[in-house]
Amino acid sequence: MLILTRKVDQGIVISGNILVRVLGVERDRVKIGISAPGEVTVLRQELWNEGSGNQPFEKKPGAGSPNPEGPTAASA
Repeated sequence: MLILTRKVDQGIVISGNILVRVLGVERDRVKIGISAPGEVTVLRQELWNEGSGNQPFEKKPGAGSPNPEGPTAASA
C-alpha cells in the first residue's frame, strides 16, 4: 500500500488517466474527487465488498490489515 500526504487541491494520478484529488478536509472527514474514464468503475469499498464478496485489498503475509479509514491511509 502506498501512503501519501496531500493537501487540499492536491491529487494523485493512477495509470495516467485516473485523477484522485483532495477537495476538502473537515474534522475527521476528507472529501475527494475522482476523475476517471467512463469504462472505469469507481465504488466505495463497502459497496465493492457487498456486491460480490470481492476483496479489493489483498492481505500480504506479514503485513497488517489495510485500514482505509485510518489516519495514515487517507492523510491529507
